[in-house]
Amino acid sequence: MVAFSDGVVAIAVTLLVLEIRPPRDTGHLLHGLVTLWPSYLAYIVTFMLIGQVWANHHVMFDHIRSADRMVLFLNTVLLMDIAFLPFAASVLADAFRDGGGQRVAVVLHGAAFEFAAVLFNMIWWYARGDRRLLAATIDSAGVRAISRRFRLALAWLGAGTLIGALFPVLGVAVIAAFVLYYWLPIEGEIQRVKRRVGRGRQA
Repeated sequence: MVAFSDGVVAIAVTLLVLEIRPPRDTGHLLHGLVTLWPSYLAYIVTFMLIGQVWANHHVMFDHIRSADRMVLFLNTVLLMDIAFLPFAASVLADAFRDGGGQRVAVVLHGAAFEFAAVLFNMIWWYARGDRRLLAATIDSAGVRAISRRFRLALAWLGAGTLIGALFPVLGVAVIAAFVLYYWLPIEGEIQRVKRRVGRGRQA
């Protein structure tokens, strides 16, 4: 399941760059490349966000030892959302390039990632609620740390989406700031790993 998920993520990030159309007027190539800045922005922000989805997906499933039908279903819906993200990024780039529909584009882009955050929380809530699905590689502190990080994603992306409905540029900035913060490691996870490594050395 994780390998299949990785494949969907890999296809999604590959499709992102295909949405950047090269300038047709090669006589003014530099100007044409510069005017593609909305495409570059949408590409960078969306690529890094999908990268976070991939990283957190591994963090989550590293500690889920078995997946029942509910986990498989929720993960399938998550992958469906991930496959939609290149389209949302393309709409965002077109809106900023053309100067119209920016509010709708930012809301669409933010809502797509907000939906992914909802699904992450649902999968993790379901798995931790039934400890038989969790592996012995994580303790209660680690479970709580991951839960807090996933819940914060709901609030952060939701805030960025709502702000984008009023102030599109500011909404994109809030979501971009989310990229920077969420690449930081989960504190509870690091402490758990250190404790396990320390016990192994003492043994």
